[in-house]
Amino acid sequence: MRILYVTTISMTMMFFPEQVKRLLAEGHSVDIATNMTAPLIPAYDSMDVKVHHIPFSRSPFSRDNLTAYRQLKKLVEQERYDIVHCHTPNAAMVTRLACRKVRKQGTRVIYTAHGFHFFKGAPLKNWLMFYPVEKFCSYFTDTLITINSEDYALAKKKMHAKEVCYVPGVGIDVSRISAVSVDRCKKRAEVGVPKDALLLLSIGELNVNKNHQVVLHALSQIKDVVEQNNIHYAIAGVGDQEQNLLSLAESLGLKDRFHLLGYRKDALELYKAADVFVFPSHREGLSVSLMESMASGLPAVVSKIRGNVDLIDEKGGVHCDPFKAETFADAICKMTDGTTRETMGAHNKEAVRKFSLQNVLEEMGKIYKI
Repeated sequence: MRILYVTTISMTMMFFPEQVKRLLAEGHSVDIATNMTAPLIPAYDSMDVKVHHIPFSRSPFSRDNLTAYRQLKKLVEQERYDIVHCHTPNAAMVTRLACRKVRKQGTRVIYTAHGFHFFKGAPLKNWLMFYPVEKFCSYFTDTLITINSEDYALAKKKMHAKEVCYVPGVGIDVSRISAVSVDRCKKRAEVGVPKDALLLLSIGELNVNKNHQVVLHALSQIKDVVEQNNIHYAIAGVGDQEQNLLSLAESLGLKDRFHLLGYRKDALELYKAADVFVFPSHREGLSVSLMESMASGLPAVVSKIRGNVDLIDEKGGVHCDPFKAETFADAICKMTDGTTRETMGAHNKEAVRKFSLQNVLEEMGKIYKI
């Protein structure tokens, strides 16, 4: 089979190298269509894939998407792929519109929704802007893949794809992550965290949606507990909220206990150096970093939202209201107990196995009908 993977930006392709590698090993050909402003991750360098630069924009209002539509339509009509598999909202919208003709000629169009922008509790503008587009484009979708239970239920009820499937995320290599070892003292010293501190870790882009500020407010509410237990909070990631977070930490008297680590390539080692994974986002699909933290044996303090509740139950962590710092404060206090952390971490290490890469590859094989 000839298969085309489509994403808005090249960075998103970081989630699919194992899927592509398996397809190639089985004798299929794979092309990639994405905005190549940034290069693909090195994992693709050794793969025999053809890459097409399509100037998608992350903004749904950009005229670049019209150019992307024309270029992609020409590509799929020339190449006559057996499967076109699209990801991310803008690329998925453009792709499904561009593939209307080739679908009638036998091309299957598959769309993986990594988290609808409309969900329970989402702003009204999200429903007004994204829901009608997704519903309309679902008429031109052969298989709609969802990765969490809330999106699956909504898609089954409201969307018009020929087939709606659930796949447990993009898959992680549980065994490889579990086997990572690190000198905790050395790694902590590297990022400026005392060896005896209780280290809370978040990994993700520094943006408003990730909601890191609520953790700082929570820590300020339990200042005595923070000082008594020597609690530090570290975030690995970059984004436009960096200065705001630094300013907030300083104003709350947490400057010496707050660490922005920037972009890191050693995330798997950071998990092993931490004590608790904190994930306070407003919106997620099914977080890879949260799954990785589970495979690393960490307990979790998470916002009670779609995706997070698919991964973390009451045996593996604490659910918090993303708008109420006091709920995070209570959860952090609970995590000062070592036995609690150990028990929850062990539970997560087992619970995450159903989200393994092997399971995902098997499910994708069924969907591709290979």
